[in-house]
Amino acid sequence: MAEPARSGCPINAAVEAFGDSWSLLVLRDIMFGTRRYFRELLAGSEEGIASNILADRLKRLVKAGLLTREDAGPGKRAAYSLTEASIQLVPVFAHLGAWGLEHRPTTERLRVRAELLAAGGPELWSEFMAELRVVHLGAPAPEKDGPGVLQRLAAAYEAAL
Repeated sequence: MAEPARSGCPINAAVEAFGDSWSLLVLRDIMFGTRRYFRELLAGSEEGIASNILADRLKRLVKAGLLTREDAGPGKRAAYSLTEASIQLVPVFAHLGAWGLEHRPTTERLRVRAELLAAGGPELWSEFMAELRVVHLGAPAPEKDGPGVLQRLAAAYEAAL
């Protein structure tokens, strides 16, 4: 389980768990990029994460209870999955993205997902978290009309290419 925080402050405890930029970006890529394997995360990194930093962050995130690592047999790739704690970060990522849209320069291609999340609000975030629970936790798939959030996010990204 996670190591005790330096203080009892909830903000400090959260920052210690996932507050460095690489950890947030790894979680982002698993959550929004549907990358679950080391090589996928390394090759798909927009920011060019180094392999040693990626390995370190994955270990830290597993230790902090934000990811699980599938025990892979010899010659097999280990998949990483979001935990319930990391799935509940969807609103945090939505708010971070909305803040970045308003206060930082962004590119059309990389801003479309943040725009979709901001426009969809809490209802969309809840739907997205339910989909992530299906993919990462094996929860039963909720009934839905039309494409899911993951499909809409991917379509928005592809359209911006």
